Amino acid sequence: MRGSHQSRIAIVDDDVRILESLQNLLESAGHSVCSFSSAQSLLEDNVLPEIDCLIADIGMPLINGFELHRLARDARPDLPIIFITARPEAATQKRAAAQGHQGFFRKPFDGPALLAAVKQALSASSQGK
Repeated sequence: MRGSHQSRIAIVDDDVRILESLQNLLESAGHSVCSFSSAQSLLEDNVLPEIDCLIADIGMPLINGFELHRLARDARPDLPIIFITARPEAATQKRAAAQGHQGFFRKPFDGPALLAAVKQALSASSQGK
């Protein structure tokens, strides 16, 4: 986190309803939010250097959440990443755990639990700097 500034959270999900609800949730908790309907749009907007946390859907076309995770970590190894998914398979959760993350949530997810994961990820990230 950047001193006294609001933390900036990026959300990537191809479901506009999820983007809107997550943006409302995070903004109500005092975060600055930028949302993207695809990984490509996030990467083209070049916001990775400016964000404090990334929340990414796993099941997206073209560049999925796992690939976005890899690309984001190449650019920002310290960036906290939280996965969200509608996929119920245990293999998805295992793969996410193997890649490392600060949270894994199945849709529909519990808002307070997600906010707690974001707070913990931001706290851990700021302590690591």
